[in-house]
Amino acid sequence: MSIIGLLPNMLTVGALCAGVTAIRFAMEARFGAALLLIFFAAVMDGLDGRLARLLRSESQIGAELDSLCDFVNFGVAPGLILWMWALQDMKAAGWIAVLIYVVSCLLRLARFNVGHRAIDATAEKAGFQGVPSPAGAMLAFLPMFMAFAWGTGALHGGLVAVWMAAVGALMIGRFHTPSFKKLTFEAQYVRYVVVGFAALLAALLAYPWATLVVLDLIYVGIIGVSLLRSATKPRKEPPDGA
Repeated sequence: MSIIGLLPNMLTVGALCAGVTAIRFAMEARFGAALLLIFFAAVMDGLDGRLARLLRSESQIGAELDSLCDFVNFGVAPGLILWMWALQDMKAAGWIAVLIYVVSCLLRLARFNVGHRAIDATAEKAGFQGVPSPAGAMLAFLPMFMAFAWGTGALHGGLVAVWMAAVGALMIGRFHTPSFKKLTFEAQYVRYVVVGFAALLAALLAYPWATLVVLDLIYVGIIGVSLLRSATKPRKEPPDGA
């Protein structure tokens, strides 16, 4: 395999290194740097699969690497970072919230893998079932984003624990959430999309925490709409005799 064909796997391993290093920074109480590394890992996670398809270098080992790295970066690392930031004083209750979140991420990734390995699977072609793990990690970090944006200390551990458990429940939910990678735009609107992306990038550089809070709240609104649609969608009646 050429070095070009190995680039997607290198991105995946780079994302793993970022996630593990984020845990180290959290242990050193460098929480801002830890969050930035997880965000960097999420960006690389969004690029490696697309790069593999572009280079036609998709492989089973690459898929396994991606899933294992996602569990570390968006399951284990966020759980430990939030534990060290706000939950240590809660002892057992805080650790239960961490375990709920991490196990939910594991189940969510396992369901995703099974859906994509099944022959003629229709799962997740039009979107996702539940919140994907990278988005779940960004949602779990919302209390930290808010604290850093407002210049306050750690929020109450109980609130953080409840929020983590709620995000875990969203990851294993059966409701549908949109996949933004499937968005398309008409040609005449591309220039506005490019300008909007530039504005978003500038906001992330100038006001990173406040921008991440806004993005999280927008995504929470999208989840709310998805939950309402799922709740109001008529259920299919089972056939007679079932």
